[in-house]
Amino acid sequence: MNKDDFEKKYSTNENLLLEISNELSQLKNYSKDNLILKTLDTTIMKINYIINENKKNLESIKKDFLNLYQKIDEFQSNEDKNSQNKELKFDEGKYIGQVLNNLQEGFGTFYYTSGSIYEGEWKKGKKEGKGKFYCNKEPFDGDRYEGNWKNDKQDGKGTYFFKDGDIYDGNWIDGKQEGKGIYDYNDGNRYEGDFKNGIIEGKGIYYYSNGERYEGDFRKGKREGKGIYYYNTGERKMGNYLNNNPTGVHVLINKNDVVKVESY
Repeated sequence: MNKDDFEKKYSTNENLLLEISNELSQLKNYSKDNLILKTLDTTIMKINYIINENKKNLESIKKDFLNLYQKIDEFQSNEDKNSQNKELKFDEGKYIGQVLNNLQEGFGTFYYTSGSIYEGEWKKGKKEGKGKFYCNKEPFDGDRYEGNWKNDKQDGKGTYFFKDGDIYDGNWIDGKQEGKGIYDYNDGNRYEGDFKNGIIEGKGIYYYSNGERYEGDFRKGKREGKGIYYYNTGERKMGNYLNNNPTGVHVLINKNDVVKVESY
């Protein structure tokens, strides 16, 4: 509630009480009963007392209220002086947005000479916080990233949209996919699991567009270590993998739970 609303609300309440008081005064003209007249007088006195007391309290409340608004106005004025929308020019492009000490600070947009655009939060001249980056520079032209940034790099939760239709949604550290993430390929395949240094590595599940899937270990983007491969026929194969291929002894179990041992 601002100060105008405050005064309006009080004025409305006071007018309502005065209206009631006037109505009661008029009722006195239509009654000859002493008890009723006395009750009306008492009620009118109470209403007038409330109005007078409210006026006393109002002055104190209004004073505090106006002091508070003055402090808020002063704070906002100082913020506006320290952080304003400005334009800064650099060799690689120009920035339009909030500035503090001649550095990007707060929210703003950077227009690169390459045609790329970053729109989002900044801290001490670097991308930090939430932001969107639209790339227009080879070989990443057409790519888009939306998510968290730290020290000018993707860091935290974020989604990367590749121009070929692939999408990565997950965690980032220092500009690379790191930790848990989901990668949807444009051919219908999908990976859910661990990433390290920008590639698939660790535990995960790879879903193929034909309905088959692999659950297990990955290394450098390939099936490597222990894993289970589920075929769309209902069979599943358990064993070790190396460079995407089965190696050593594998156990094949068909949909009827018949077990067969295979060697590679």
